[in-house]
Amino acid sequence: MMFDTIAAISTPRGEGGIGIVRISGKEALDILCEIFKPKSSRNVSELKSYTITYGHIYDGEKLIDEVLVSFMKGPHTYTREDIVEINCHGGYIITERVLELVLKKGAKLAEPGEFTRRAFLNGRLDLTQAESVMDIIHGKTEKSISLSLNQLRGDLKEQIGVLKKLLLDVAAHVNVVLDYPEEGIDDPLPKNLRDNLDIVIATTTKLIASYDKGKMIKEGVKTAIVGKPNVGKSSLLNSVLREERAIVTRIAGTTRDTIEEIVNIKGIPLVMIDTAGIRETEDEVENIGVQKSKSLIKNADLVLFVLDASRELDKEDFEIYERIESDKVIGILNKIDIERKIDIKNLTKVKKWIEISALEKIGIEDLEDEIYEYVVSGQVEDSSEKLVITNVRHKSALEKTKKAVENILETIDMGYPMDLIAVDLNEALDSLSEVTGEISNEDLLDHIFSNFCVGK
Repeated sequence: MMFDTIAAISTPRGEGGIGIVRISGKEALDILCEIFKPKSSRNVSELKSYTITYGHIYDGEKLIDEVLVSFMKGPHTYTREDIVEINCHGGYIITERVLELVLKKGAKLAEPGEFTRRAFLNGRLDLTQAESVMDIIHGKTEKSISLSLNQLRGDLKEQIGVLKKLLLDVAAHVNVVLDYPEEGIDDPLPKNLRDNLDIVIATTTKLIASYDKGKMIKEGVKTAIVGKPNVGKSSLLNSVLREERAIVTRIAGTTRDTIEEIVNIKGIPLVMIDTAGIRETEDEVENIGVQKSKSLIKNADLVLFVLDASRELDKEDFEIYERIESDKVIGILNKIDIERKIDIKNLTKVKKWIEISALEKIGIEDLEDEIYEYVVSGQVEDSSEKLVITNVRHKSALEKTKKAVENILETIDMGYPMDLIAVDLNEALDSLSEVTGEISNEDLLDHIFSNFCVGK
């Protein structure tokens, strides 16, 4: 039931200094009254909101734990319901005992994301803000968290509100024309209202264009390190990681499968994948790795094409070269600490080359700078000052809004009936409402909040 009192452990399971059991709902304080005895002997039902009280949790006469309890009176809480948080000693057994006791007294075990879902349903957050909560929890870098905090603050919500206001002004005019034809308002749309539509198109276009960069900052840039065996791919990964993660030997084919690591480069998370060297092989296991490597070249956001500068190019190098795409590759000449023999003048598909020695840690910072420049491309340098979308659901809804507004302009230019404008206006407004959750369905909400952790 929507208005059941819910409870869950809100801290990670396992040993820790503190474990928190969170309760939300109209019976939260009543449940606390049954299990909590303050050290001061004050009446639990009279606890002041936004205070912390020291005492003990009891199951009947049995002592469960020494705790600190905070009580927050709705509606000025995360869920806009009464909330109780029991701060007990960390540890799996103690927190589970406290939770079991709370459930025994009438609370329902919260589902994943149910606290935040209630915050949304009770008007505490819109859907963009609710989604940002999970993004903050899973944030990999300062920059990705900055984007999520902007969304939690309500920046996207505010922008959507501005766009809706522009469209509502147009809708008001259209409705007057349709409802009161006797007024003789023939002009389908005055210039100032047409300007409104142009602004909506320009703004949605900018937001949609920000998605690719935003997604990279949020989820990480899938970066494939490719090259023939023994050119130094694993050494490169180790150098960027500043640790010995990948096995490095002089034996070709040492990396038989992909090795994946997340690296933070100037606030941008890179999901770096050390691929198996691409070559013909009779080894069944190694061949699986080779096929994976070929697939990654195609699907990666960025390809680091590694060559051994101390050797001349051969058939294997050219085979890999033919597979890469020119718009998402950085060429790397490794082993520059050894006499150079390579000639790359015919490799015109690669626009940028970085010279390094992975083993000697030469040129690694230059490579990191180049990767950063590739990712941001001068578009998302300061995520704290720019509105960037990172959610494909938002992108899809904004694309529908843009298309509907473009249809309106086409309708006006073609001199079609005003009724058609009204249809597209409703479509544009509904699409914007999908972004913030003003229009949503149960399946969508179930999908979004199922990705949350229990207790949030």
